[in-house]
Amino acid sequence: MVALLPVDDLKRAAAEAAIAEVRAGMIVGLGTGTTAAFAVDALARRVAEGLDVRAVATSDRTEAHARSAGIALLPFDDIVEIDLCIDGVDAIDSRLRAIKGAGGAMLREKIVASAARRMIAIADESKAVEPLGGRPVPVETLPLARAFVAARIAAIGGDPVLRAGARTDQGNIILDCDFARLDDPAALAAQLSAIPGVLGHGLFVSEIDALYLGTASGVIFRERPG
Repeated sequence: MVALLPVDDLKRAAAEAAIAEVRAGMIVGLGTGTTAAFAVDALARRVAEGLDVRAVATSDRTEAHARSAGIALLPFDDIVEIDLCIDGVDAIDSRLRAIKGAGGAMLREKIVASAARRMIAIADESKAVEPLGGRPVPVETLPLARAFVAARIAAIGGDPVLRAGARTDQGNIILDCDFARLDDPAALAAQLSAIPGVLGHGLFVSEIDALYLGTASGVIFRERPG
């Protein structure tokens, strides 16, 4: 029988495996959330050992964490491309399509992931699902468009709920949207992106290139199929 490990141990193992891909001179995108925080800690240890890298952060709290850990940060507004992005996911399927945004940073996370030559997801085994779904899709929304966007989301089969008391780092609201089925995540992502007032959403359909998945029997590595 395989011994069960605390979930934080699985997250930490996945994060450390991903950070092993970082090489000197890289610009690294650092994600947001509990699993990504382990990646920040792992990178900080390598920096303390002499690794010369720069990083960009996907949220104010990740920036504060990285800066306090001794990682040199760059402002993303002057950067066109980065070498590697490492971030957690809330759910991910075998085709490396994911739902993100529980931490409220999905817009900045998607921008940084899209700018990366390689995007790595890190997760514990509870986040691996088939099919994709089982949790709401967060949608970052311009506050003045709240009712309009919610109505449009309902019209395409979603059940949008305002995340109470939450604002993104950009000052926007979040609608957590339940969909009965996620048979075609790419089509849904396109529908959401086409709604005026939607600034970003948590469906990551093509951005993720690889996954490090922490399990009770070790870290499993997967590349995007095809």
